[in-house]
Amino acid sequence: MTDPIADFLTRIRNAQMAKHKVVEIPASNIKKNMTKILFEQGYILNYKFEENSVQGTIKIALKYNAETKQPVIKKLQRVSSPGLRLYKSATDIPRVLNGLGVAIISTSQGLLTGKEAKIKNVGGEVLCYVY
Repeated sequence: MTDPIADFLTRIRNAQMAKHKVVEIPASNIKKNMTKILFEQGYILNYKFEENSVQGTIKIALKYNAETKQPVIKKLQRVSSPGLRLYKSATDIPRVLNGLGVAIISTSQGLLTGKEAKIKNVGGEVLCYVY
């Protein structure tokens, strides 16, 4: 697998299209941090890190709208890829969906949302957009 972050996003996207309640993903530190950000921003119900093997797994409980049964996450878009990295300075960090979405950015201070990175005045690699 050349792009584990794209795999992470695709597994969530596919599980939502199939209306699964829980999705299991092979764990890594960056995926764990991305999961925490998705939980803090309210895009997933809950998560659990399991250390059952060398790598471990992440179990994510997906969140759906109560009335329409539509997934809360409308779009997961990978921005920077291994073949084309996209770096932005603190002043150039994009607003996703006019402030309604979240940009996940890999900075020198760890993974941050776009808003947190602007507040801390740090730039970095734009990993993905979530809305």
